[in-house]
This record gives sequence, C-alpha cells and structure tokens, in this order.
Amino acid sequence: MATIDFYEKPGCVGNARQKSLLLAAGHVVQVHNLLAQPWTPEHLRSFFGERPVAEWFNPTAPPITTGEVDPSQVSASEALALMIKQPILIRRPLLQVENRRAVGFDLTEVDAWIGLARDSDLTQDVQTCPSSSQRV
Repeated sequence: MATIDFYEKPGCVGNARQKSLLLAAGHVVQVHNLLAQPWTPEHLRSFFGERPVAEWFNPTAPPITTGEVDPSQVSASEALALMIKQPILIRRPLLQVENRRAVGFDLTEVDAWIGLARDSDLTQDVQTCPSSSQRV
C-alpha cells in the first residue's frame, strides 16, 4: 500500500469520496489543504505533467464560471501565477506518492498507478461535483 499526499479543498464532497476509495484500498492518506499551501510555480507545475494548461484548472471555480478566467486563453506561466494567487483555480485533488505527482482522480489511472480495492466500481464518477455537472 502507498502513502499518499492528498491535496484537497476542505469540505469538498468529491474529495471525501476520493479519500474513502483510497482508504478502502488500504492506503495511508496524508491530507493537505490545497488552498493554504505555500505553492511555488515549480512545485505546483510538477503535478500537471503533460496535461494541457486548460486541464490544470478547476472548471467549477468561481473565477472560471463567471468568465473572469478563461483556461484556454492563458499560458503555463500565467496559469501558475493565477493559481498561486487564487488556489481555488487548481484542479483537485493533487496527489503525490513518493516522487510521482498527478492531478485529478481518474479511477482507472489511479487504480493502475497505486491500486484501488478489488470491489471498487471503476465506472463511478468521482470527479464531478455532486451539485453540478462539471468536473472538480
């Protein structure tokens, strides 16, 4: 089993469901408040890998839903600066196991990476906010 650094928005229902899946698989989950971390551009960037910049963002964040920020129109450096200033913009969760980092919670990817419980329903949607149809 893995020890996972799990960066979440406290109180997020989706993050709670994700943590439950990890715990059910026997992993140790070390929870961190994504909104209170002292992010640097280099550290934050390391979670996004090769994903397009637009996929770094939490599409349900108020600055995005109001049109203040358009993820498809910002560069990587602009995105990181915006996210450091307004961490609510960061897609969640951010995950770290040893030296590997990732963003989001695609069940198939997480299962292939660190494993989930055998009886986990890998077709369930644990990235969509229960109060909206958008991904968190």
